[in-house]
Amino acid sequence: MRILLTNDDGIHARGLKVLEAIARQLTDDIWICAPSEEQSGAGHSLTLTRPVRLRRHDDRRFSVTGTPTDSVTMALKKAMPEPPDLILSGVNRGANQGDDVTYSGTVSAAMEGALAGVRSIALSQIYDREGAGENVSFDAAEQWGAKVLRPLLEMPFAPRTLVNVNFPAVAADAVKGVRVVRQGFHDYGRGTVVEGMDPRGYPYFWFGLEPAEHTPGHETDLEITQDGYIAVTPLQLDLTHYPSLELLAERFGQAQV
Repeated sequence: MRILLTNDDGIHARGLKVLEAIARQLTDDIWICAPSEEQSGAGHSLTLTRPVRLRRHDDRRFSVTGTPTDSVTMALKKAMPEPPDLILSGVNRGANQGDDVTYSGTVSAAMEGALAGVRSIALSQIYDREGAGENVSFDAAEQWGAKVLRPLLEMPFAPRTLVNVNFPAVAADAVKGVRVVRQGFHDYGRGTVVEGMDPRGYPYFWFGLEPAEHTPGHETDLEITQDGYIAVTPLQLDLTHYPSLELLAERFGQAQV
């Protein structure tokens, strides 16, 4: 089995090293193609206004001066001689749950893989406090990563779908198990905007986060990980809101097919 590894935290990220260690428990045929610099929050963006450069670090390790989506594209079209059987994206430093998947470069790299017809899985390690820096623990992901992936290896994925995995912010021996759950919703209150002044006297702004309001109940990725479980969530690329099709068609005098 051939596996392509990528991420949005960059080629030198600690989480990518964790992912490589996880993948080597599954196969020796591993390829890596990741952004040369951190691309957190890049979403499913492509680099269209400047050239993208592909740097070869060794026979199966590459970096790209672009986004996670660029990295998957370059891996499939330029770096790899044949398509992989599986794409793993991560392990992201921080959660990718609820609505955050729309911002996430980690999830978007897996989306690009799904678009290319390759089974793709995004993996993220939640941490419990801001400002942790390099002290974020990947213990849960390190110890549970292969256990979560093995049941998915031979499972057929529906076209244009992917799987999103979030490891809770607890020690590996405190993980309660794995739960398959739906994507949740949380509202950061649109976040905070922190204003500062640069050394030349010009203002700058830095986006921050506020405490989030979570989905009511206990049925989503958000609550399950808070309870100490690993969340496994199937996602689809079709964003159509089907219940609205008939209503909109009526507004435009269109016969519903």
